[in-house]
Amino acid sequence: MSIQDVIKKQVNANKVVLYMKGTPDVPQCGFSANAIGILRACGVNDPYTVNVLENPDIRQGIKEYANWPTIPQLYVNGEFIGGSDIMIELYQSGELKKLLEKSAA
Repeated sequence: MSIQDVIKKQVNANKVVLYMKGTPDVPQCGFSANAIGILRACGVNDPYTVNVLENPDIRQGIKEYANWPTIPQLYVNGEFIGGSDIMIELYQSGELKKLLEKSAA
């Protein structure tokens, strides 16, 4: 199975997926800490997370998968939502909470 297949399987098998540096309890960068904080503020307490620092192939592969150069990356219902900056904008506008509530329904 290629790394792209592994990523596709992770993204499609889970409603909310966050590729991040570190873990939800011990984020390894400010952007990842911010992303997990936003998800928690939206009521998502147990997203499927992937620590890209543990697997260099996933760390590079996820950038190619979404054609997005930075981490963290958020996926909801198999769809790429964006990185930390986009998450902030969507959270502040209320759109992210709505999107996440729809995914839980």
